[in-house]
Amino acid sequence: MAKMVKETGFYDMLGVKPSATPEELKKAYRKLALKYHPDKNPTEGDKFKQISQAYEVLSDPQKREVYNRGGEQAIKEGGNGGGGGGGVFRSPMDIFDMFFGGGGRMHREKKGKNIVHQLTVSLEELYNGSTRKLAVQKNVICERCEGRGGRKGALEVCPSCRGAGVQVRLHQLGFGMVQQLSTVCGSCQGQGQRMSHRDRCKTCTGRKILRQKKILEVHIDKGMKDGQKVVFHGEGDQEPGLEPGDIIIVLDQREHSVFTRKGENLMMTMELQLVEALCGFQKPVQTLDNRTLLVTSHPGELIKPGDIKCVLNEGMPLHRRPFEKGRLIIHFTVVFPEENFLPPNKLKELERYLPRKEEPDEPNAMDDDLYIYADLEDCDPARERQHQRHYYFVEDDDDFPAGGGMQCQTS
Repeated sequence: MAKMVKETGFYDMLGVKPSATPEELKKAYRKLALKYHPDKNPTEGDKFKQISQAYEVLSDPQKREVYNRGGEQAIKEGGNGGGGGGGVFRSPMDIFDMFFGGGGRMHREKKGKNIVHQLTVSLEELYNGSTRKLAVQKNVICERCEGRGGRKGALEVCPSCRGAGVQVRLHQLGFGMVQQLSTVCGSCQGQGQRMSHRDRCKTCTGRKILRQKKILEVHIDKGMKDGQKVVFHGEGDQEPGLEPGDIIIVLDQREHSVFTRKGENLMMTMELQLVEALCGFQKPVQTLDNRTLLVTSHPGELIKPGDIKCVLNEGMPLHRRPFEKGRLIIHFTVVFPEENFLPPNKLKELERYLPRKEEPDEPNAMDDDLYIYADLEDCDPARERQHQRHYYFVEDDDDFPAGGGMQCQTS
C-alpha cells in the first residue's frame, strides 16, 4: 500500500504509516483526540480539527482509497469519480462524539447551561463524610402552559419583522450613500413570533419559565478533596426545546487550625520543650474524628529541631477506599530554655550528664599573643542594615570647609 500512496500528510498527522490497519488508526486517533481536545487544550483547536479530518478520511475505506490515489486535493474535489464523495468534512466535534459515544453537535446545542455553586466544607467533613443541604434557584418550565407561554395555537408570526426576528432600517449618509442597519425586533424580542396579551399564560406571563427554589442534598464522601466536584445531572435551568444542564457543586475546604492536608497525608507541627526532646514525652493529639492519639517518644529517643516523624494510618481516608488512610506527618520544633535558667554551679552539674564538649588546645605561654579572645553579642541583621543606611564615615575633617558643609559657586 505504501507504494500506491501519493502523499502521506494525513498519515503523518496521526503518526502512523500508510500501511496502518483500521485498529492502528483508531488507537492513534483516540490518543491524539484526547490530548488536543479543546476542553483540555483550548489553544490547540486547529490541531484537533486537522487530526479529526485526517481520521475521518482514513477510517472510511472508500475515502482512504481516493486519498491514496490523489491526495488531499482529490478528497476536496469529491474523488474525481473514484467513489465516496469525500468533499464535505463533518465537524471535528461530531467525529469525536461519534467515536467516543457522544451525541454529536446537535446534542450539545440542545443542552442548557450548567449551574456552578461553591460549597465551603471543613476538613472534618472531608475526613468523616457528610451530607449538606444546599438551596439553589433555577428556571423550570411553566407547568400550566407547558412552556408555550400561553394558549395553545395563540402564537402568530410577528407582523413587524415578518418572522425574521430582526428589523432592517436604511440610514441616509448623504451624497447618495445609504447604510443598512439591522436591529432585534422590539415587538417579538427577536423570536419571530408573538402572542397577544389576552392569550398569555397568567402564571408565567408569557415567559414560558418560572424561577423556583430547589433543595439539593450534597453527599460528601470520605476522602474527597478540595476543588472536587459533585454533579447533579439534569438539575440545571430548564428551557423549552433544550435538555436541562447540570448543577455542579465545587467543594472549597476551609483552612484548619491544626492540620494541613497534602494528598492523602495530614501534616502538623508539634512544639517540644528541650527536656521533652532529650528525655522523651507523651503528647495528646485530637484527631478529626474526635479520637485522642497519645504521641510518644521514649526516653533516649532524641528529637532534634526540624525532625519529621510520622504515624501510619492516621492520615486522610482514601476516596472510595475509606478503610485505607494515609499518614500523619509531624514536624517538630524545640523550644530552648531562657537565658540564665540555671546558676553556674548547676550548669556544671548539668554538664556532667551531657556529651563532653570539645575542648580547645591550650595555647603555649610563648604563643599567647597569637590568640584573640572574642565575646558574643546579640545581633539583629535587620537593625544592622537600617543602621548602615544612616551611617556615614568621614576620613578627614579637612575634606569639608569650616562653617558647615560644601558651598556651591554660582555665576
